Amino acid sequence: MTVFVTGTDTGCGKTYISGLLIRAAIFSGYSACGMKPVATGSLQGENEDVAKLLEASSVEMPLKDRVVYSFAPPCSPHIASSQAGKIISFPKIEEAYRRCASEAEVVVVEGVGGWKVPLGQGLFIEDLALFLKLPVVLVVGIKLGCINHAILAAQSIVNSGVPFAGWVANQTALDLYAADDVVSFLGESIEAPLLFRTKWGVPLEQSYAKASFCIENLYRGITTL
Repeated sequence: MTVFVTGTDTGCGKTYISGLLIRAAIFSGYSACGMKPVATGSLQGENEDVAKLLEASSVEMPLKDRVVYSFAPPCSPHIASSQAGKIISFPKIEEAYRRCASEAEVVVVEGVGGWKVPLGQGLFIEDLALFLKLPVVLVVGIKLGCINHAILAAQSIVNSGVPFAGWVANQTALDLYAADDVVSFLGESIEAPLLFRTKWGVPLEQSYAKASFCIENLYRGITTL
């Protein structure tokens, strides 16, 4: 089983949720690993997000298969790749993904930024998910302004035709007014199931039950797509 994790924006908690899904898969008895095909703000594939994915994984894979393209500048990939004189090749990413999938029962592929982040050559993160033919999990950072971002991102995922496995409500603003109402409204507005809800500061162990249940449902659902 593989899922492609995208988000409403940078800082919504994609890596936190990706790591949680990986750990929950392992907790449920599956071998699991994470990969971040494109990373910026990264020196030779090493940055905080990548380190968290590697730490969560139970399967050892070469770093070049986990992070296919890494760029030092902390900016949009289309800018960083252009400055480096590199073209982000989807077939090369797919080859790395296939190697990871041959070693792990569950692979969590984390995108960079949001669903419409440009990768160069007129391509976006959306196109990478479509190329890999992977079901998408949308991470929504629950904070002021998230309703607009979440609905636009969710509708774009639906319009793309990629399988939309569901979304995760990750409350990043702990003092958000009427947070329950925000999540409830999004649940009524997004054309995919709410997989689970969590928030910053909650120990990972307390979210395992929710995420493990999510993994089991995704495994059953996705393997029948």
